[in-house]
This record gives sequence, C-alpha cells and structure tokens, in this order.
Amino acid sequence: MLNWFRKKRTSLASAESNWPFDQAPNCAAITLRSIVFDGQPILHITHDSDDHSWQFLGLADADPDNAAVVSMQEIVALDPSVTAVADMPPGWHAWRESVGSPWQRAPQEGG
Repeated sequence: MLNWFRKKRTSLASAESNWPFDQAPNCAAITLRSIVFDGQPILHITHDSDDHSWQFLGLADADPDNAAVVSMQEIVALDPSVTAVADMPPGWHAWRESVGSPWQRAPQEGG
C-alpha cells in the first residue's frame, strides 16, 4: 500500500510540474455557466494583476448571474487551447474571434 501511495504522489507531482499556468490545477478560476454547462466557447481570457487569478469568458460582457467558479484543470479539460496563453503576464488579456482562431494578446487598460 505504501508503494502505491508513493507512486501516486510522484505521478501527481510530475503532472503538476508540467502544468503551464502560474496557478495550480486545483486553483479556482472564474468562468461562465454557459461555457461550463452549455458548451459556449472561451473567447476572452484575463490574467488579473491584483491577485493573479484567471477569468475565462466569452466576447460579450459577462452577466454576473451567469458566473461560475471551476478549477483551472476543468478549464483546460473544456478547452486545451487555453494553454497557449498560460505564459501571459498578470494584467494582460487574450481574445480570439472563434474556436480555432489564433489568440491575440495585449495589456489590459489600467492593468
């Protein structure tokens, strides 16, 4: 049993060491219920400068009633393409026109 635990702990540590974001896989991320439950695409990502948190949104203004909190790991499972902007510094945002379009990046205004 102890050997199984050591192997499991080692594989988890290895997986986390390959994690591309500055927040852990189990860290909370802000997104929208329409993305998580209705399959709407992630088209806008922000990396907040104040607390280094991440938000994964659509292009339209987000309705607070549509907000959801999930793990970073769940976001990557929903859309692995978000890892392309994992190196984005805090205070920046990324957007794309549609799924499959390239991510564009820029500093956020006031960010």
